[in-house]
Amino acid sequence: MSETWVTVGAVGAIDRSDVVRVDHGGRTFAVYRTADDRYFATDGLCTHGRVHLADGFVDGTTIECPKHNGRFDLTTGKAKGAPALVDLGCHPVRVTDGRIELRVA
Repeated sequence: MSETWVTVGAVGAIDRSDVVRVDHGGRTFAVYRTADDRYFATDGLCTHGRVHLADGFVDGTTIECPKHNGRFDLTTGKAKGAPALVDLGCHPVRVTDGRIELRVA
């Protein structure tokens, strides 16, 4: 299977401690930039309420769902407690030639 990398935007397109929504191939992803300029990506919908995480709040390496306040570790996808009990899938992110890229499978 070949790798498919999708350009999210230029470095700086995502503010520090923020998240953006990326739709590709009928799927939704959430791409994050931490305060220390690291980039991560997870599935874009909360596993509990099926709400877009890009509308949520980033605190350190935690994303909080805007609907029921479920929390996930954005670096690992790990659910951090009720009501979110199912982990998120994680996806590789890289920075190439000043662009943020997301690998989709």
